[in-house]
Amino acid sequence: MRNGLGGTGKWLALAALFVVLDQLTKFLALQGIQPGSTIPLLPSLSLVLTHNTGAAFSFLADASGWQRWFFVLVALAASGLIIWMLHQHRSDTFLCVGLALILGGAIGNLIDRVLVGAVVDFILLYWRQYRWPAFNVADSCIMVGAGMLIWDSIRQSRRHRSAD
Repeated sequence: MRNGLGGTGKWLALAALFVVLDQLTKFLALQGIQPGSTIPLLPSLSLVLTHNTGAAFSFLADASGWQRWFFVLVALAASGLIIWMLHQHRSDTFLCVGLALILGGAIGNLIDRVLVGAVVDFILLYWRQYRWPAFNVADSCIMVGAGMLIWDSIRQSRRHRSAD
């Protein structure tokens, strides 16, 4: 299936689906979770409401505010690169699903930065006294997509070695 985007349309649609899922879950979290409260779901999973002004693991969260627009620019640049990569590799399904996950996550968090001023996080994983920083669906998409890219790279490397 070819379209005006050179066959990348289905991958962009998939990324858009991840953005919608991310934004819907954040909307529900903002409506249903009171700031400062914890809603236990499982023995090591709770819902909380936090706003992260930094990046992964609150990197630069304590900066004076410039980081918001810096991360907006990084997300825009990364999104452009990913769209180009989707176009270049549009027939590689596994790679493109990974890229679509990362693109959807990046755009989901970009929307938060522009509209809210921080990324809305609401999923908390923990075990005993150990806590993973709160995260969201966009973060999950980015992590799964990055894992897929790593796996794809290993797969490609093995193919090239066996062809030699």
